[in-house]
Amino acid sequence: MTEYHSGGKTTLTSDVILTIARMAALEVEGVNGLAPVRGGVNRLFGRGHDGVRIEIEDNNVFVDVFLVLNNNVNIREVSRNVQLQVARAITEITALEVGYVNIHIQDIEYPANEG
Repeated sequence: MTEYHSGGKTTLTSDVILTIARMAALEVEGVNGLAPVRGGVNRLFGRGHDGVRIEIEDNNVFVDVFLVLNNNVNIREVSRNVQLQVARAITEITALEVGYVNIHIQDIEYPANEG
């Protein structure tokens, strides 16, 4: 069997990692949505989208996730699940190491009163 190796390389943009983190966070039960990332620094460096801010340094990814949770959930449990899910997804898909995943609860979504 002949093996072929190309001399090329693969690169990832920060948008790919942001998308992975966003999708992983939204899959966690109890997460209602992502909140806007506040502050102008992310706009200057292009490393933030609604709900997620990342920094990449020496193949380590540092993530901040800004969440809106459903009401009547255990905040600590949901936060921990998001941390684990985001870190696992980034590591499995990109092979980059995750330095940390910080969770910022921005709001709790309560159902509108019906009636």
